[in-house]
Amino acid sequence: MHKALKTVGRYLLLMKRTFSRPERLSMYFKQYIKEIEQLGVNSIGIVLLISFFIGAVITIQIKLNIESPWMPRWTVGYVTREILLLEFSSSIMCLILAGKVGSNIASELGTMRVTQQIDALEIMGVNSASYLILPKIAAMVSVIPILVTFSIFAGIIGAFATCWFAGVMSANDLEYGLQYMFVEWFIWCSFIKSLFFAFIIASVSSFFGYTVEGGSIAVGKSSTDAVVSSSVLILFSDLVLTKLLMG
Repeated sequence: MHKALKTVGRYLLLMKRTFSRPERLSMYFKQYIKEIEQLGVNSIGIVLLISFFIGAVITIQIKLNIESPWMPRWTVGYVTREILLLEFSSSIMCLILAGKVGSNIASELGTMRVTQQIDALEIMGVNSASYLILPKIAAMVSVIPILVTFSIFAGIIGAFATCWFAGVMSANDLEYGLQYMFVEWFIWCSFIKSLFFAFIIASVSSFFGYTVEGGSIAVGKSSTDAVVSSSVLILFSDLVLTKLLMG
């Protein structure tokens, strides 16, 4: 318990340093653009691929499990849409990104700490926490709504692919179900939740990487700790945010 409280305290102190006023905005902007490419643009491929196949699998599973003469045929499209909007494209996608992006951030900052590059920045009078971590958090929060949008569209295309190529059901029935009783607020819920998750991924992974103590083995451990902690916090905040937004 004492160790957990100490870790939370160190995290809060690091965030205080991170969000202090930047010295030169132009320098931060360059870092911000670089991080958008590294954390966001490079993640588009995996987001599209996973979302496409998950959309297809969800459609097939629902079709097989709720097929009944009493159920309207468009129910499959309706349920697929609700799963994609409410849970998969925000929460599950961010859990996947916690593995990819989180380990990337933690190992990058951990290596910089071990090779004393962060110490060199401090000696030069640069606020290393703000310079290294703030662009990552800003980039992740900026790009996550775009990744969620891509995920939703890829999931829907995957659902239609099962109709066009696998002949699971009629594409017209699926389309009607996707449009039936559409609630715009659900999309905003996905975006709001994903913003919180993006902050968790970037800040927690940065904390574990930035505070590494030891050699190269410690960098690997910090990367694992970052992914595990981010995932647990995402699941917990998903529970809280779902209750607040949908309750």
